[in-house]
Amino acid sequence: MVAAGAALADEVGFANLTMGLLAGRVGVRTPSLYKHVSGQDDLNRRIAVLALEEAADAVGGAVQGYAGRDALAAAARAFRAFVLEHPGRYAATVGQEPSGPEDPLAGAGQRLLGAFTAVLRGYDIDDRDVNHALRLLRSLFHGFATLQASDGFQWSTDVEESFEWLIAFADRGLRAL
Repeated sequence: MVAAGAALADEVGFANLTMGLLAGRVGVRTPSLYKHVSGQDDLNRRIAVLALEEAADAVGGAVQGYAGRDALAAAARAFRAFVLEHPGRYAATVGQEPSGPEDPLAGAGQRLLGAFTAVLRGYDIDDRDVNHALRLLRSLFHGFATLQASDGFQWSTDVEESFEWLIAFADRGLRAL
């Protein structure tokens, strides 16, 4: 049920996902969904967990065997591709807070952070600054990918060129620390 909800969120947008719409998509009445999820909030959280796990797999797999700028570029491209391919499920991750350390949302989020932390090991970053560097990367890559996913780049400059410029900019900044 969660996978069907995630796919539907990608199609119609996370903000438009409802239990009724999902029930119609899977060919059941809305009350039947409650066998699988406890309600809209539970569905949303489960989609967020799925999205974070999938994003962690994509980024983690992409950076294997790379270091430094190559790892940064691989992570950035994999993350962006995930967001562009799955904008609805990715949107489910924004603003979700784990209820505690045992919450699957916390584990999935840590896996994604772990993939980006691995990228940072290729740079000479003091341990005290790793969280700042992670926030920098999240801001850059999240911002670019979500703007692109929502057709936020309406001018004629090539988006691919801009993205490569962003990667080079982040690499220079991380090396300068």
